[in-house]
Amino acid sequence: MSNRCNDRAKAHDTTHRLPRWAIARHIVQACAFMLFCAPILAAGWALFGLTPGFEEKTATPADLPLYGSFASSSLAGFDLLDPFAYLQTLAASKSFVPGAAVAALAIALVYALVRGRAFCGWVCPLGTVLEAIEWVASRIRRALGLKPQDAQAPLPRRTKVGIAAGAIVLSALVSVPVFEAVSPLSAVHRLVLFGSTVGVATFVLAVVLDVLWGKRVWCRCLCPLGGFYEAIGRIGFANVRIDHAACVHCDRCQEACPADPQILTPSIDGAESFVKAGDCMACGACVDACPTRALSLRIGADRLKT
Repeated sequence: MSNRCNDRAKAHDTTHRLPRWAIARHIVQACAFMLFCAPILAAGWALFGLTPGFEEKTATPADLPLYGSFASSSLAGFDLLDPFAYLQTLAASKSFVPGAAVAALAIALVYALVRGRAFCGWVCPLGTVLEAIEWVASRIRRALGLKPQDAQAPLPRRTKVGIAAGAIVLSALVSVPVFEAVSPLSAVHRLVLFGSTVGVATFVLAVVLDVLWGKRVWCRCLCPLGGFYEAIGRIGFANVRIDHAACVHCDRCQEACPADPQILTPSIDGAESFVKAGDCMACGACVDACPTRALSLRIGADRLKT
């Protein structure tokens, strides 16, 4: 059956199409990273008296249009906060600051309306790094005789949702935003900009797990930020739709999915007309991989109709 499906897929795949969603996503990923790195890198550390390793002394000057990090920044005078970081800070401080709540809510609404984990697929610098090293990681696994967990994540994908909830509870108990203290996402930013090694150990751990335990295991199963965005991701308007008549069940879409191949199963089996799982990153990898163009990434109110 599998060989027959592959033959049908090859028969339909008569043209070599550019992976347009991959190209668009990589451009956005690069721009998002440079957007935060460029101001200080362009101006030079010494010009602003920056001292690597001491975050309180290394904030980008407030007179620039954009300054800050992926967790907290300011754009043209408007404060922007990572909503998950805000929830941890709120739990740790036990104090409500209306301005911070608005700044966090603005970001949460944007991603909720697009697709919660669109941040993971289009913006997150750690996800960008893990995707970039996959070619090397796959060969290391092969050399070590390890079988990558492509078809099935080594842990339930909702494990990260539980970790996210646990991080908020623990933040309240110890009065410290625990994940932000060791966040590999912040580590990438701080390391590039300031030379700070805070959180680098978590970043290295995420890479090692990705290589030795399973493909994208950090993003699929363990990242609490991804867990938070998964929780709000089911209401987004960016949906992967499927034309069941065109689908030849070759499974190439599942092989390409960086989130979790299983989220496509209900659509492939005919139970759904679009991918409903909050884990979907709206990255378009499955769309690019489909040889018959049965999949498409569209903006619409499908979720409100079901």
